[in-house]
Amino acid sequence: MEQPSTPIDRVIVDAILAGRIRAGTRLGEQQLAALFGVSRTSVREALIRLEARGILQVSPRRGWFVIEPSLEEAQEAFQARCAVEMGILLAMKDIPPETIETLREHVRREREAIAGDDIGARSYLLGDFHVCMVEALGNRTLAEILRDLTARTVLISALYQSTHDATESCDEHERIVALMAAGDLAGAAALMVTHIGHVEAGLTRRIERDPLLDLRQALRLLPKGADAKQRP
Repeated sequence: MEQPSTPIDRVIVDAILAGRIRAGTRLGEQQLAALFGVSRTSVREALIRLEARGILQVSPRRGWFVIEPSLEEAQEAFQARCAVEMGILLAMKDIPPETIETLREHVRREREAIAGDDIGARSYLLGDFHVCMVEALGNRTLAEILRDLTARTVLISALYQSTHDATESCDEHERIVALMAAGDLAGAAALMVTHIGHVEAGLTRRIERDPLLDLRQALRLLPKGADAKQRP
């Protein structure tokens, strides 16, 4: 049986980043094998890799599920993202012009998705900006690590991020790119830490104000005030 052109685990992580797969979603081996046209063994190997990367968990006799990170786990992932992104910016001596253009185009696409109320696209692009930046700076290994960390934070932040939050994130991305273009990498790194802190703080405030959080999670309900179009 042929292998898929795109690794199964990469497709699943990208779907999480885009908000098409939600926390707690069950992933059936047989269904995935049929969709990708591969053996169940190949699917199981991909799911095991995702479990090792902290994206999935397996339950005996129930199967594979996308993790449902707690606020504390999401905060740890945000902190790890800060370390990775600040570190690579501070380690760079200069930024190639083509990298700046790539990131500017990415921000333009973010704005289009926000203006068009395309929640899936905006969720993906806002998270992928960070992966794209690290990848464009030439470190694919860190980009893959960051992709997984971002997926973990998206699983919880996607439930609470408003259009206003998304616009603020996009504005900060634009300012980070401007600092990079000006050669102020220390400033870009500092703003990146501030930006990730803003996202984390906003998420924390929204969750702490949700008195029905435990019951809502049990019933798989969206928080009150979440964008109506946001669905699995």
